Amino acid sequence: MPKITVVGSISTDFVVETEKRPSMGETVEGKTFSTSFGGKGANQAVAAARLGGVTHMLGAVGQDPFGYELLNNLKHNHVFVSGVERVTHSSGSAFITLFERDNSIIYVPGANGEYSPDKLEACIENQSVIQESDLVMVQNETPDETVRKLIEKCHELHVPLLLNPAPARELDQALIEKVSFITPNETEFDVLFPGQKREDVLRRYPNKLIITLGSKGATYFDGETVQTVPSLKVENVVDTTGAGDTFNGAFAFAFASGLSIKDSIQFANIAAGLSIQKVGAQTGAPTLEEMKEHEHFEKAWNFK
Repeated sequence: MPKITVVGSISTDFVVETEKRPSMGETVEGKTFSTSFGGKGANQAVAAARLGGVTHMLGAVGQDPFGYELLNNLKHNHVFVSGVERVTHSSGSAFITLFERDNSIIYVPGANGEYSPDKLEACIENQSVIQESDLVMVQNETPDETVRKLIEKCHELHVPLLLNPAPARELDQALIEKVSFITPNETEFDVLFPGQKREDVLRRYPNKLIITLGSKGATYFDGETVQTVPSLKVENVVDTTGAGDTFNGAFAFAFASGLSIKDSIQFANIAAGLSIQKVGAQTGAPTLEEMKEHEHFEKAWNFK
């Protein structure tokens, strides 16, 4: 099975479902409230691990009770956590509002903001998980300087890296050149490449830039034509939280297992489609057995 390392955020999600999104200064009644495990990094790690990837997590949680629970949850999902730091800062959190089958999120970094380049460097020196990885993943809920350090180190070590630039922030052209994949959604694409036409930018980054389009699938340039791989048609959408993270984790697993980019996107679209039929950013992520039962799973995808 592929070896995948995820550097990123580990948080607790506080989820409210409402029939009306509040305006400024307005109080509305919520339908339901729940807590669940989240953080884009942890979500992607769990997605890859549930599919069978040998998955290591690098990041930070607090010394609070939430940190203890977050680590136990990762272990329960077969994610290795020896590279997760325990810091004095409180653990990260996200406050999610579900409204009309979509979500909006306020993210509080907490301990995730304490995962510095020095901590990353120490982990690389003391452990070999990065060096031995088939693919490394990182997102922007980790400090900017740490993401940049990771990109440089993976490029130096010749380890493929997938950058999921969420939440969106500007990124140097030189760093984009050093990543293997970059996977923005449409909003993040506009931040990274303001005022530029999608097709022009796709053609500039063949087989590197993959733009996720929600219910419309994902698009990339294969070196000859712009390809759009359609998403799974889902009638019963329950919770879209974490769908993008499931996509990234599943893509990483599939590509590191030897599938082509197009097949890896198709595989990831199925995983994301299955994930939104359950509640929770992580609990919705499918297992490989669940994937194999789906009608669109290709028998030619030979996962061991």
